Order: sequence, then structure tokens, then C-alpha cells
Amino acid sequence: MSGCAVVGPGRRTVRAVLVVGAGSIGSSWAAHLLAHGLEVVVVDPVEASHASARRTVESYLAEGGLDGADLEEALSRLSTTTDLVAAAGRADLVVEAGPEVLSVKREIFAELDAATPADVLLTSSSSGIAPSSFADAAVRHPERVLVAHPFNPPHIVPLVELVGATSTSPEALAAAGAFFTGVGKRCITLHTELPGHVVNRLQAALWREAYDLVGRGAVTVADIDTAIAWGPGLRWALLGPFATQHLSGGDGGIAHILDHLGPPMEEWWQDLGAPELSPELVARIVRGMDEAMAGVGQTEDQLRARRDAALRALVAAKEEVGLP
Repeated sequence: MSGCAVVGPGRRTVRAVLVVGAGSIGSSWAAHLLAHGLEVVVVDPVEASHASARRTVESYLAEGGLDGADLEEALSRLSTTTDLVAAAGRADLVVEAGPEVLSVKREIFAELDAATPADVLLTSSSSGIAPSSFADAAVRHPERVLVAHPFNPPHIVPLVELVGATSTSPEALAAAGAFFTGVGKRCITLHTELPGHVVNRLQAALWREAYDLVGRGAVTVADIDTAIAWGPGLRWALLGPFATQHLSGGDGGIAHILDHLGPPMEEWWQDLGAPELSPELVARIVRGMDEAMAGVGQTEDQLRARRDAALRALVAAKEEVGLP
């Protein structure tokens, strides 16, 4: 079994994880944690969502290669409930994956703080809300509250962004890093709170220009996707943007790239768009996406399944050849 966390003055071996929220992120987290030998309790106030979550988790585990007795054993470690307080009392670590609504997160973390021992890490999968905006709702022990934002889907993509609140202790951040690394994640730690953290800000920068180019009529939605998926996206999937630039610079590395391409890049920056999501632009993007999907020749579920299979193969290939 994976995952040992050290929080504050005491030690806690993580055997049982409470996942708050039975939606797509919560179900994906549950599948990932089950695959790493942990017990998982999924809590959601909507009881009707429990059966759906179990079916989703089972399908994710099966797609990941579990079958027969192994699949049955993994699913035997999964339980669901509507009772947050009772489930929290049995948890060694909490992964909150509820609605991206600040008032809801504050309510959840207040309840979690009251119901869990002081050495239980309380983490949020929030994709962009600053942890300081809800950590203080944990009035007893705000020092163990932090964001551990996965990249979707968490059961396949290894990245987790760790973001502490102003009240989060260094020990809690270190413990979170140790735990998530122990269950196969690649963690980065932000040194300051930012709206959208890091990854979603980087994506937003690309989307901003992509939407503007479509709005200008410079290129179609389908061509934007082709340009990224069959161009820089292939290299970015293997190495990040800085390492990619560095290798492009030959013997001179990134210093040569910045010297050679820095001035024109600054000119490009000045010409980048600042679009507004007007009804007209939204309609154009939606229409373009509909047209692109019509030409794919497969359903969205089929496309998602093939993407996920390719993601698994890509992650395995990166690990096999030792890419950082």
C-alpha cells in the first residue's frame, strides 16, 4: 500500500482517504487512490450520485488494466455515504472535490475541521480558488488546509499543484507532497497564491489567443486544434516549454534562443489579442467545435476513451525513457 504522510508533530499512515464529491473529479480521484491500494470513502449529499460514481470508478479501473479478482478487490475498498461527519472521523486524509463555489467550500472545510483529528491533511482539488479564502473556515487547525489541484483526469494525468494558504504550515505542504508523490503523482508547489494557480493560467493564456484568432477569422477552430495537437503540443507532452526552447537553441541553449528570437517574440506579444467572450464569439467557437466534431467520425465518448488510452501509453513511454 502507498502513502505515508507526516503532519505537524505526529505521524499518520494514510490507509483511508475521504473523497468529498461524487462528480467527475471525485470519481477519478477515487479510482486513482483505489489503484494504489487505499481504502476510499466517497461522500456526496445526493444519494442518487453514488451508484453512478461506483460505475464510473469501476470503468476507470478496468480501463487501467484491473479485471477479475483484482478489480473486485479494489472495488471492495470503495464505499459511499451521505454522512460527511461520520466519514470524516474515519479518514486519514481528505480530498475535497466538491463544487467550485467558495461558500460551499467554506462550509465543507468547517465541517471537516470539526470532525477530523488534527493530524489529518485537508486538501482541496479547487482549480482556481485561493486556499486562503476558505482555510480560515477550519477554525481549529487551518494549518493543515491546502489546495492539491489535479490535472483532469486525475486517475491518468500525474500532475498535482500544491498551494498553501497563508495559514498552511510548511510541514503540511511537505506531507502533502510526500503523500501524493507516493501515489504516483508529479507535484509542483506554488510559492504564492494566484487565481487559477499555474496550469490553468497557462492554459488561459493559450485559449485567450486561440479565441482571438478565431474571432478575427484568421483560422478555424479545427485548425487551431490541429496546430497545437500536431505541432508544439507533441513536444510539450514530452518536455515543458522552457526545456523545449533550450533544446531548440543547439549548443547555445535557451540563451541563444532568447538572443535570437527574443526581440521578435516581444513584437508578437504586443500583437496578441484580448478578446471578450461576446455572444458572437461564443457562437462562432461553438459552431466551429460542432463542425470539427462532425468531421471526427466518432462519438465524444469514443474520442475520450481513445484519448485516455493514448494518455496512459504516453505517460508509460515518458517513464520508460526517463524523461523528466
